[in-house]
Amino acid sequence: MNNEPFGPGVFIPVVGPSGAGKDSLIARARHHLDSRPGFLFARRIVTRPSDPHAEDHDTLDSAAFGEAEAAGAFALAWRSHGLCYGIPVTVDETIRDGGVVVANVSRGVVTEIRRRYRNTMPVLVTVSRDVLAARLATRGRETAEEIASRIRRNDEYGTLDADCRVIDNSGTLDEAAARFIRILEAARERDLLVRGGKRDREAGASI
Repeated sequence: MNNEPFGPGVFIPVVGPSGAGKDSLIARARHHLDSRPGFLFARRIVTRPSDPHAEDHDTLDSAAFGEAEAAGAFALAWRSHGLCYGIPVTVDETIRDGGVVVANVSRGVVTEIRRRYRNTMPVLVTVSRDVLAARLATRGRETAEEIASRIRRNDEYGTLDADCRVIDNSGTLDEAAARFIRILEAARERDLLVRGGKRDREAGASI
């Protein structure tokens, strides 16, 4: 069995606390880059109903999710806050073809992503405590206790700073999205340069 990590493309896991604006950044980048070849914004499968005002995802119930996972339908799968999340195994084709895959994931699966994909570039989306508290309160999905818990979890993400490209989304979405898009474009350009250099070396070896 071949356990070599998938490549030569780049997998970009986007991590950060709930309320930091990951979905908004990804949506903005998708709108900007979707028409360009080589970018795939992975659509997650989640065991909750889709919400048009939040993340656009596919839905399975818990039993169907377990069956799909056992059948190898997911490149990545994890559990968080009582829900199951999956990234379709079809993203591997984009990586094999040298593209860039962008996915909103739990920080707990970043190590697994590094094992599965040769080139991994984590992006950490951060936000100030005050801004996070205001956003969580505004969306009205959490109790005061749950908001306090999420703010504590936000503080814990500071340990990832040294290992990630960091985007502070405390300001305007336009500013954060511009930085995020630059990171994605750089990943794509890097891959094209690496692949181009490999082709040049192979051509030289055949002369």
